[in-house]
Amino acid sequence: MSESDKHQGHKETAAETGADTDTDGVLAEVGPRLRRIRKERGATLAGLSSATGISVSTLSRLESGLRKPSLELLLPIARAHQVPLDELVGAPQVGDPRIRAAKPIVMHGRTHWPLTRQPGGLQAYKVLEPQRKLEPEPRTHEGYEWLYVLSGRLRLVLGEHDVVLGAGEAAEFDTRVPHWFGSTGEGPVEFLSLFGRQGERMHVRARPKKRGEDD
Repeated sequence: MSESDKHQGHKETAAETGADTDTDGVLAEVGPRLRRIRKERGATLAGLSSATGISVSTLSRLESGLRKPSLELLLPIARAHQVPLDELVGAPQVGDPRIRAAKPIVMHGRTHWPLTRQPGGLQAYKVLEPQRKLEPEPRTHEGYEWLYVLSGRLRLVLGEHDVVLGAGEAAEFDTRVPHWFGSTGEGPVEFLSLFGRQGERMHVRARPKKRGEDD
């Protein structure tokens, strides 16, 4: 056997040992969990035995950890307690990938729905800008911003450029460049904003139009 084969075999053995240790840890917690769930429901071992067809001695050994749990034993217990099997074995829950927008924030007449769950890094917002006519007041600050228009038309003033973005168009820019964005005055606009204080960037860009070019 070559040295690489020995090394690979060592890694596989280590991985299997780690997996076995994790499994043993999960199984060790099943007994106390079975006892807790049964007591929470006010059930006795005799009553659970009658409902599942599993002997009292087997149920007792399961709860004390002297009997290794199996599907044949856990399934009828889960049905009797009316709980998912995962709850008996303590399987980790799969995170819900759907993002539920937090309570909207209204700032300077503009409504923001935060879409990111964690502080720091890139922050995402759904933004609704009402129809209004405002005079641009460009400002600068650290960071990088990415905008994507969902509906309506968004005016973006960036340095010497004056851009009007329509639905499906995007722009990105360094916020150290003087900038302003808002309503064109023709109607409300709904857009997504991704902002990174540390200069995180997206890579979808709308070509800015110079002043005087047709929209």
